[in-house]
Amino acid sequence: MKSDVAEKAGTLLVVENDVDFADSLEMILGGEGYSLTLCHDGAEAYKLAQTKSFDAVITDHRLPGMGGMELLGRLREQQSQRPVIMMTSHGSANLAIEATTRGAFDFLIKPFDVAELVASVERAVRAGRSMQHPVKMGGTGIGGEAEAASLIGNSKGMQNVYKEIGRVAPTDAPVLILGATGTGKELVARALFQHSSRADKPFIAVNCGAIAEGLLESELFGHEKGAFTGAVSTRVGRFEQADGGTLFLDEIGDMPAEVQVKMLRVLQEGTVQPVGGRGERKVDVRIISATHRPLEKLIGEKAFREDLFYRLNTMRIDLPPLSERTEDIPLLTKSFVARAASDFGVGQPKLTNRVLAQLAEHPWPGNVRQLQNVLRHAVLHSGGYDLTEELIVTALAGNADFQAASADDVEGSMLEQWVQKAIERARASGVGGVHGELVAELEQRLIRAALNLSGRHLGKVSDWLGISRVTLRKKMSEYGIEAVKN
Repeated sequence: MKSDVAEKAGTLLVVENDVDFADSLEMILGGEGYSLTLCHDGAEAYKLAQTKSFDAVITDHRLPGMGGMELLGRLREQQSQRPVIMMTSHGSANLAIEATTRGAFDFLIKPFDVAELVASVERAVRAGRSMQHPVKMGGTGIGGEAEAASLIGNSKGMQNVYKEIGRVAPTDAPVLILGATGTGKELVARALFQHSSRADKPFIAVNCGAIAEGLLESELFGHEKGAFTGAVSTRVGRFEQADGGTLFLDEIGDMPAEVQVKMLRVLQEGTVQPVGGRGERKVDVRIISATHRPLEKLIGEKAFREDLFYRLNTMRIDLPPLSERTEDIPLLTKSFVARAASDFGVGQPKLTNRVLAQLAEHPWPGNVRQLQNVLRHAVLHSGGYDLTEELIVTALAGNADFQAASADDVEGSMLEQWVQKAIERARASGVGGVHGELVAELEQRLIRAALNLSGRHLGKVSDWLGISRVTLRKKMSEYGIEAVKN
């Protein structure tokens, strides 16, 4: 029974050349249920770490032979997601900074308080375990798509992201995720949720930029019957739905000013007031927010409240664009190709080095999402045969009109230019109807793109676009898009 408890609490490698102190650590941490392996020099510890799995490593700074700092570096190279706690009896600011810079999870100065040690080890083990497996996106995402997904990449930028997730997930602090469109902000939010103490409670996701400005307040805080025209019944808002769990607010930079005021009150007081309601309701919700927009710039333009920014920015995770982690493209490509082949029911195409090099050279303004879309298109048209450079070129061309990057990400984007030219044509000709023309063109392209990505599966397209199959078939008929039988 003792070994079962120890395995559950965690396995630790303790590197300490003071035998008496090592025995004390074993007594303290063993009493907390941990299983300890003791060794007395860095070289021995490194060999053990290569042959046995540990949830965390605790090492002294001064060791015979290979020192603690060198051991830290080698352990991080071997497995970057395994936490290493550094101990020393000769603490200094420079030493602490160096250890943290090299990736130490924590830095403890002897003699330390037992409670401090136990708390540090507990955090380390929890954070290490939370990052051992890729996050799975169970359930339904913001866009209504239910699919398995994971955070993929071994680049330095992504390793930093994993480390931050491990550090932040166990807390209840608000987290702000920043990154360009398509970098995977919702995946990070779900990872934070799944590895938190609230993982068995609700996870509610709201895209603030996808809800009409006048409706977002009701969406978040709920409303009473008769609060406004159309409020025919009382509605519970997303905050109350997420009570006890996590609320993910995507595109927080698009939140209207009046809603920002109520958001600030929720964060300060922990209460919500439904639209049209008089009383306040207590809620216990962890807030994770994300945006691709520069909030500091919005603050300067008086479009985003500075006090709300500081409340949301308690903990922050910055996601690198794909262009800054091109070494991850082969891993991402293999994963996306395998998933697309499974979704479309075709054989998994082979990937050549020439195709991987071709993908690595592309700038990917739409980031990981654009790479995934291009590969799904290529796999669909490959018929299960090898992916060729020609297939990638064709898929990129089909993706060019509407890059996954938004007009806010890229100044003078193709979408913005397309709209501008249409308006200029209308002004020059004196003929109106631009609104209907652009909406119809965009709707047609949207349906065609969704059909291609889904393998022409009407059920999936209907779910993704949020329209009924009857409406979808009607629009396909209007635009002359060939119908399918599913």
